[in-house]
Amino acid sequence: MVQLMKQERHPMTFNGPLEAGMRAVAILGAAYPQTFDLQRLVAFDYLLVHTGDVGGPESLHPPSPLHSAELLVRRRLVEEALLLMMTRDLVVREISDEGFKYGAGENAAPFLTSLTTTYLVSLKERATWLVESFGGYADQQFRAVMRKFFDEWVEEFQSVERSFGGGM
Repeated sequence: MVQLMKQERHPMTFNGPLEAGMRAVAILGAAYPQTFDLQRLVAFDYLLVHTGDVGGPESLHPPSPLHSAELLVRRRLVEEALLLMMTRDLVVREISDEGFKYGAGENAAPFLTSLTTTYLVSLKERATWLVESFGGYADQQFRAVMRKFFDEWVEEFQSVERSFGGGM
């Protein structure tokens, strides 16, 4: 039984629903009253900690050689994070003609004001930069930007694969 319990625990430093939820609240707080769909928030969640990869401030998290894989696994995490933050009125979900959109909830501003550690202040600053840089992009424009970075990351992945003796 103890062995089974140990097997089920997976450390997720910076990548649990609470951490991803705090990033979502930072993004949505910086964007208020603007709202975003899940796909945009997934991309923003990645970009928020890797701003240096897209011409912004120094990244909060170390670089990852497998950017595309990291981006692809975030959807479920961001969904769980948004649901968690909705239980505390930090995030609201609205239904629009385009589907579900998420925005800052009633408690988002006071919550964000209370975050004062160096890391969280840096996170909020990067959220503001991210929203100012990409928040106004139409979906098609934003997809084009992400496609450009995704193509660069695929090339980077292929270089890593070749260095390990993979075929290309």
